[in-house]
Order: sequence, then C-alpha cells, then structure tokens
Amino acid sequence: MTERLERAKYGAAAHAHEVGVLPTTFPRTLGPNAAKYLQEVVDSGLTCDMTGRFESALAGELGVKHVIATPGCTPALAVLAAAFGIEPGDEVIVSPITDYGTVQGLVRENCIPVFADAAPGTVNLSADTIEPCITDRTRAILVVHMTGLICDMDAINALADRHGLIVYEDACQAVFGEYKGRLAGTLSRAAGFSFDAEKTMGSDVGGAIATDDDDLAERVRFIGQSRGAAMQPHFGRLHIAPGYAHRMPNCTAAICLAQLEIIREQVAHRDRMVRLLSDLIGQIPGVTPLGIPDEVNVYSCWMFGLSLEPSAFRCSAERFAEQLVEAGIPGAGVGKYYLMPAACTFLDENARGGVYPYSMPPASREYRYGAGVCPNAEAFLGTWIRWSTFCEKYQPEHCELAARIVRDVAERNRA
Repeated sequence: MTERLERAKYGAAAHAHEVGVLPTTFPRTLGPNAAKYLQEVVDSGLTCDMTGRFESALAGELGVKHVIATPGCTPALAVLAAAFGIEPGDEVIVSPITDYGTVQGLVRENCIPVFADAAPGTVNLSADTIEPCITDRTRAILVVHMTGLICDMDAINALADRHGLIVYEDACQAVFGEYKGRLAGTLSRAAGFSFDAEKTMGSDVGGAIATDDDDLAERVRFIGQSRGAAMQPHFGRLHIAPGYAHRMPNCTAAICLAQLEIIREQVAHRDRMVRLLSDLIGQIPGVTPLGIPDEVNVYSCWMFGLSLEPSAFRCSAERFAEQLVEAGIPGAGVGKYYLMPAACTFLDENARGGVYPYSMPPASREYRYGAGVCPNAEAFLGTWIRWSTFCEKYQPEHCELAARIVRDVAERNRA
C-alpha cells in the first residue's frame, strides 16, 4: 500500500489554524468592485474577456508593454523557463531562499538550477554571490525578491550584461514594491507575479508574466497558453512545440481586477507599517529585523522577519517562535524549508544518481545539493523568524503590540 503523506496546504486552508491578538491575512479584503466584475462574467454567458481586461489594466499600472495572465505564480515562472528556450543541461542561477514554485519550471524544462548563496545577513542573493557561480553553461539568472525586499538589480544586471545572460524576476512577494523609483517586475527581461489568495494582491489564485519584449511575449502566449499549437489550413491545430494551457480564468481575472484597484494604497500602507515595526523591533537587544536597503523606496512586505543573536538567548529560534505564537502573534515560525538546496531532496538524489539532465551529457560536470551548498543562507535561516500574517490590516497600535510581545519573549529567554 502506498504511504499516505501529509500533503502541504495552501491559501486559506494553510492559515485556518492561526489565531492571536494581531490581524491575520484571512478573511481577505476584496476590492469593492469584485462582485460587480464577477457578475459581468456571469451575465455575459462567459463571453466577456475579463482576463484581457485585467492584463491591460496591470500592464498600464506596471508601465510595461505586455502582461500575460496565468493561473498562478508557479505556472508563470514555468512558462518563462520554457519560453526562453534554455537547453537541457544548461544552468540557471537561482536565489537559494525561496519557494519551490521558483524552481519547478526549471526542473520540468530539464535545466540545472545552480543556487547562489545569499548575501551575508539577508534573504537575497547579490551580484557578489552570483558571480562565482557563472560557468560556460550558465544561461540565465532568476532572482527572487524574498519577503518583498527587492534585490540590488542594477548590480545584477550589469554582471549579467558582461556575461551575456538573461535576467528575470520572481516578483511574487514584491508586487508594486519600488527599487530606485522603478517597480519590481520591470527591472529585467521579464518577471512572474503571484495573486494567490495569501499573497499581497490576493485573488482566489492567479499569476502573471510582465515584459517589454515583443518576441518573448508572443513566445509566452504560444508556448504557455496555446499549448505550442499553430493553425494549419485544411488540418487544424498542429503542435509544433511542447506547450501548456496556463490561462487565467475570467472569474479569477475579475477578482484580480478588483484587487488591482486597491493595491497601490495597500502596498503604501504596508511599507509604512513594516518600517515602523522594524524600527520598534530593532530597539530590542539581541533581535535584528530584516534590513531594508536604501534603494528599496517602497517595501511591499509580504512577511515580516527578524533574526536572533544566538548568544543572547537560552532558547532556539524555533522555541522563541513558538512562544511568540503562544503570546498572540499568529503565523510566527522559522522558515528553514525556504532553503531550496536542502528542501528539494530529489535534486541531490538525481544529481548523485546521474538522472537526466545530470547524466553526462547533457551535464558537463557533477552537481551536489544540500544545506552546505549555501552556507550564508543556511546560517541566516537558522536564527530567522518570520510571520506570514503581516498584512495591510496592521495599524500602528498593532506594530507596537507586536514589538511588546517580541520584547517580552526576549526578556523571558535572555541568556
């Protein structure tokens, strides 16, 4: 009999157990026109193009030429991996602290993910940590703006230009965040966004690709939404490339459109609240909030994070987080599973077993995965606590209450 595993939960189901004295993500705040747009879909008998309407509206807000809406962020990044035409055995450098959705498309396209380490003391990679990973098989760099903190894209793009590499963004946690006055997702060749229920601009599900590249946009629609099929006279659909049917449904687009109408104000509020909370937390000895670089003008914060100085406390980060939950901070916990080289155990199994594409050829060398591959990232996550319920519902009094709770737990466990 097949072993029955405990399956991961997503969306509202993943947050159903969370209770406390601070606001929680669910129930979500929906734009006032959500019901109106959904009714339009129903009244049209499914003939209205709400998805196209949302794509045009999002492209206008981002200031890009093309938005292609998808059923989620994982499909968006998977379609990009396919549309770039990277060959099996080619390498794509990826942020080490992220979610599996970042790498899923690379794996399915038989690319080899190469995890660059995080910069010391933070969740994101940098040009300095990327450069040692570049080889003659490197084709692209996929950067993740983890928690909504935007990577130093100017330095990364300059490095990529010197080596002739594609750069694209996983902006799933950074919608409408700003770096040097420019929006996340517009800082490279293309980007993937998430509108899943728990994300900053949460719909029921949903995602999108943004780009200014006309040829890439056409390739994305062909590979990602038309299943790689072209119409041939007197025959019909001719499948000339393996493709997907990753199209956003009209009802999802209706909710996304309503959410788009309120998101800029919500992100600006999140930015104000996370800066206030960071300032308050930073005053607690032995506790360091995630740093906000000067070049991040707007921090579209999806989750709040802090690090503990191990020598300052008698307990582990995991026990500290448990006490935060007990004291009323819902969703507090460690995030060791974000370390992708360690979390994706199948990668190391395949690499050690020479499973395609790790066979030689197409691989040009041996690869290994595990926690030790990215020591900075491993060390950072060992003392890092985040809560995934930081949201636009926070007010200054909630930030002050959260800081008091963290201070109380810190004093109770101080070495």
